[in-house]
Amino acid sequence: MMKMCENNINCDENIVFHHNLCYIADMSTRILVAEADVSVCEIIKRCALEEQWQTDEAKDGIAAVKLLRRREYQLLILSAELPVISGPMVLAAMGERPRIPIIFIGKSGAEEDRLAAFEAGGNDYVQKPFFPRELVARMRNLLGLYGIEGAKRDVLTAGPIRIERHAQSVFSADRPIKLTPREYNLLLTMVSRPGHAFTREALLGAAWGEAFEGGDRTVDTHIKSLREKLQPHHGCIKTLWGIGYKFSER
Repeated sequence: MMKMCENNINCDENIVFHHNLCYIADMSTRILVAEADVSVCEIIKRCALEEQWQTDEAKDGIAAVKLLRRREYQLLILSAELPVISGPMVLAAMGERPRIPIIFIGKSGAEEDRLAAFEAGGNDYVQKPFFPRELVARMRNLLGLYGIEGAKRDVLTAGPIRIERHAQSVFSADRPIKLTPREYNLLLTMVSRPGHAFTREALLGAAWGEAFEGGDRTVDTHIKSLREKLQPHHGCIKTLWGIGYKFSER
């Protein structure tokens, strides 16, 4: 269900209200859920939302391969029984194993099926049906082991910019900045990884989500507005011609 945010901007369900402003939930940790069973997907999505993790879905193996090649993820939940091509075959089709933690989920508890998942490159195997809180604990542990997300840093600081995630507040040299939901997610994405080159497509996915059908030049418009609000520290957002943008601490 779509909701309307400040300035009549359409937002998805990942919404947090603070001081009468509407913000999209933090999307700095993005997870791909490759699972054909809609009910299982919904359980995982609810768990991820509680942790303020963003999720994309793939209903078959081909869709999973395409998303893994297009986007950057921090964790992969991979069904062993995906249609078209199976979970292990997804990893084989990638050529090189994605450098992210991978949790296989499957109906079988047989030793050979578990071993097949680990041999394919999985870090963990969870049998369906599973306890949601246990799955979240396993996800947290792997994210921590990979150095992707520890105790979920509450305050991010890069150069003159400070983001307080619990309140979704932004400060430029201790001056509070009022941002729209899209601007907030764009800035949060870049500040989370200073110096990293983000394509327009990656930033579009972080701020608008997978379902957005507009052009990636929409990012340019919002970056321009974001820079204006960050004055005199607007130079922290660097344009990478032909690529996209990055956040520089200097």
